[in-house]
Amino acid sequence: MINRRALYRKHELKTILHVDMDAFFAAIEQHDHPEYLGKPVVIGAAPDKRGVVSAASYEARKFGIRSAMPSQEAGRLCPHAVFLSPNMAKYKKVSEQVFQVLERFTPFIEPLSIDEAFLDVSGSIRFLGSGPEIAVKIKDAVRRETGLIASVGVATNKFLAKIASDLDKPDGLIVIPSEPAEIKRFLAPLDIGRIWGVGKVTRKVLESNGYFKIGQLQEAPLAHLVHIVGENMAEHLAAMAIGNDSRELEPTPKRKSYSREYTFPEDCTDATQIERVLNNLVRDVGSQLRAAGFYGQTAHIKLRWKGFKTITRQQQCAWPICDDISLRETAMKLFREQKLNKPVRLIGFGISNITKDKTVEQPGLFDICTQSHDKREKFSRTLDAIKNKFGNNSISSGSEIQPE
Repeated sequence: MINRRALYRKHELKTILHVDMDAFFAAIEQHDHPEYLGKPVVIGAAPDKRGVVSAASYEARKFGIRSAMPSQEAGRLCPHAVFLSPNMAKYKKVSEQVFQVLERFTPFIEPLSIDEAFLDVSGSIRFLGSGPEIAVKIKDAVRRETGLIASVGVATNKFLAKIASDLDKPDGLIVIPSEPAEIKRFLAPLDIGRIWGVGKVTRKVLESNGYFKIGQLQEAPLAHLVHIVGENMAEHLAAMAIGNDSRELEPTPKRKSYSREYTFPEDCTDATQIERVLNNLVRDVGSQLRAAGFYGQTAHIKLRWKGFKTITRQQQCAWPICDDISLRETAMKLFREQKLNKPVRLIGFGISNITKDKTVEQPGLFDICTQSHDKREKFSRTLDAIKNKFGNNSISSGSEIQPE
């Protein structure tokens, strides 16, 4: 296997692309269901349920709907929107298709999420053309092979490429010049909120001191920025304002955990009902783990009581696992050790300490255990194959409550 991190080398002047799929979850549903094309589509909890928006089509965004917004608010903003529950297994499959396309253009890829990534194509230019030409080829290949649209930013560093990909959505392609003076002119009219690291608090402080555009930060005395936001942030703002970003690409960083959560429509005191939901969360996490080819060694649950107090509990597994039965046994043990003296608002399950290796070092008695776990894993993968071929509802056990 190629060690991409070891192969990655610094270039004096890089060509960095940021590829961002447009309204990814909603676009997949519109592609699979042509009747949704042109309609506002919202992925998340139903508008009459307690939960949040995971994604929204561009048609829905025109009504002010955005990710992380309460679904009930989204329903008020656009009552005629199509609300759909997330289908993460399907979205992950399409994501894998997209990343397979990207890998044909460079081995140096830093995934940011299921639907976006940085690419260093500096070493590909000699064979595949300039940065903008490679961006066009990527957009065409993604559209041809998935039916979906990507926006791409081309620049000399990650910060600039990320800004560029977001400026002309959907179906955008923006190239930021490489000359320092041209970069400054490009950034000057943009809102300060586009600078990486400027959140609500920092933005409020900057605006209260008269800084609204990046160009104003370019002319700001460093001493004044230090006075209002502190030395570290001031130096960061000064560098970003002129397009300087020293962060290196981190090819294929290792994912550290898999987890899912469910918010109850009404605070729940029924342990049986909570366990049914937890069982579904376990199945979902397990299928993600197996699809990625990983095993986990630390299981954890999350409980949020009425009043929003939250606790987490975890347990180290005797060996790396990925099958639903072992995951469920661990999850139920952790849950049943807790006293349900308050209504439960949210429950979550996750697995961390991820590895590709399921080897158990201690022989003897554990040999029998690993044989049992091999059978459990085979059984779980068989169920995965059936669901992938015939749909999630083709075979199941227990409750069909779906996590948000």
